[in-house]
Amino acid sequence: MENLGSVLAVIPARAGSKGLPGKNIVDFHGRPLIQWSISAALESGCCDTVLVTTDSQEIADIAVAAGAIAPWLRPKHLADDRASTTAVVLHALEQTPADVVVVLQPTSPLRTAEDISACVSLYCKEGKPVVSVCPAKPWLFCKAADGTLAPVVEFATQRQEAEYVSPNGAVYVFSARFLRSGESWWSVGALPYVMPPERSVDIDTPYDLAVARAVFNAPEGSASAKQQRVMNESR
Repeated sequence: MENLGSVLAVIPARAGSKGLPGKNIVDFHGRPLIQWSISAALESGCCDTVLVTTDSQEIADIAVAAGAIAPWLRPKHLADDRASTTAVVLHALEQTPADVVVVLQPTSPLRTAEDISACVSLYCKEGKPVVSVCPAKPWLFCKAADGTLAPVVEFATQRQEAEYVSPNGAVYVFSARFLRSGESWWSVGALPYVMPPERSVDIDTPYDLAVARAVFNAPEGSASAKQQRVMNESR
């Protein structure tokens, strides 16, 4: 794609959270959790606007202080457990039109500015939805009605036959046209951007928060050393 058009980063951050109350603004190494995503988006250099969509004035004030915009509060029907992320992002697009949308969960503080710019570059090159993923173990089962285990998918007989990955929630890149089409990204040949596990922690529970803090504090020489330096430099 030669002409990318305007790029809008959307960070959905409602106030309610059952797994970790107040998770979007919980302290993460001296800053509200959402600030890490805002900083990464701003530092990526590829987002014309960084917008936080929230139903909380407190979150909105924190977002604006961090350099994002939060020009309105999300309506109530888009702020409960039943509201889909797609509906929330489409509402943001109605208020702030753009050609390309980069969706960033505020619960992925270990994602870097480089991850965001790489995803946008991949989208720009191929013109297809881009979804960040991390390596996943292939053995996934569900508990059947009779209490036994049943495989969710048919597994390759040899692990080398397929590379198993799982969306990590860190970065999604879509065209506004695609979002309005109602199609699902997994049905249209979305492209994966593979991130290592240490940058793929998605904070939804106190355990996840403890894991993310441990990764961030890992000693020099570990897999997360580069991430730690990047984040420290952005303070």
